[in-house]
Amino acid sequence: MATSGSEIVNSRTGQRTIFLQTAADTGGTYLRMETFHPAGQPAEPEHVHPFQTSHCAVLSGRLHFRIADTERIVSAGEILEIPRNVPHYFWNESDEEAHAIQEFRPALNIEDFFATYFALARAGKLTEQGIPANVFHLAVLLHEYDQVIRVTKPPRLVQRLLMSLAPFGRFLGYRGTYP
Repeated sequence: MATSGSEIVNSRTGQRTIFLQTAADTGGTYLRMETFHPAGQPAEPEHVHPFQTSHCAVLSGRLHFRIADTERIVSAGEILEIPRNVPHYFWNESDEEAHAIQEFRPALNIEDFFATYFALARAGKLTEQGIPANVFHLAVLLHEYDQVIRVTKPPRLVQRLLMSLAPFGRFLGYRGTYP
């Protein structure tokens, strides 16, 4: 569980995140975090936040965003808002680190998602594409975080079929959070 001031690092991408205000701090209203994106950071998978808006205020450097079918570069001093359920992804293709403040409203359990995925990366349990190597573990995670983040590929029907394996994954010992 994330606490204000705690820092996590994604060893696969080099991204660092410091939780500034967690769901517990804000009564679930929002999650606010400070993020650092290394130069040349690869694009994350396209995804949506089905029930949350997300905000990104770039403090230094710049981030490239693809929102729906539009690409935008967000530079220092600029703020971007992504409405709920809009496909997007971002990356840092510049030669300098990007530093940003990100918010998710409402918080839901998105902080657990970040903490879990960064921990799985540190433990070497993700593929090069950032996906759990074990299909049962993937099923548990898709089910656990379905309300806060959904990838756009594979199609939703395939994702729902995968999520139907979650009870088997839990029986095998996989869990939705990873310390």
